[in-house]
Amino acid sequence: MSFFIVLIGYMGSGKTSVAIELSKQTSKPFIDLDNLIEKSEKMTIKTIFDKYGEIYFRKKERFYLENIINSNNYSIISLGGGTPCYSDNMKLLQSRENVYTFFLKVSPKNVSKRLFVERKKRPLISHIDSFQSMEKFVSKHLFERMPYYSKSTHQIDTNNKSISEITKNILALLT
Repeated sequence: MSFFIVLIGYMGSGKTSVAIELSKQTSKPFIDLDNLIEKSEKMTIKTIFDKYGEIYFRKKERFYLENIINSNNYSIISLGGGTPCYSDNMKLLQSRENVYTFFLKVSPKNVSKRLFVERKKRPLISHIDSFQSMEKFVSKHLFERMPYYSKSTHQIDTNNKSISEITKNILALLT
């Protein structure tokens, strides 16, 4: 398999879990872009944001994404939820014949259920104190990001599907 599989979607959509399963099934290495940035920069994304700001972070995000894609070390890449929306990152991914992007599409209600439980671990949403506020926040973000996410090669409806089912759907589209 001489290509990249890139998973795109909102936080909590299952990108990392699906990427890990795809990696097992295909024997391709798995790269979580956020984890790569944290390791390489030797600080958390929250610290990068606090210390240097979002523009600095987005430039680093683009730098590492471009390095991965240019390496031809074909892998499964899980992007941060905002990555497709900045620095013409979708244009970069679309410009390569060896890159297949998959938008893991989940309803605001379903992703809000997942995120509300783990909100304290996620700086962007840690301040949200009710499920209704979470769903409103997620709906607004998804609406804003949809023009970017929808540019993916494929859109996978992940609502009420297991990681295994989602993985099978992706692999079926690649054969």
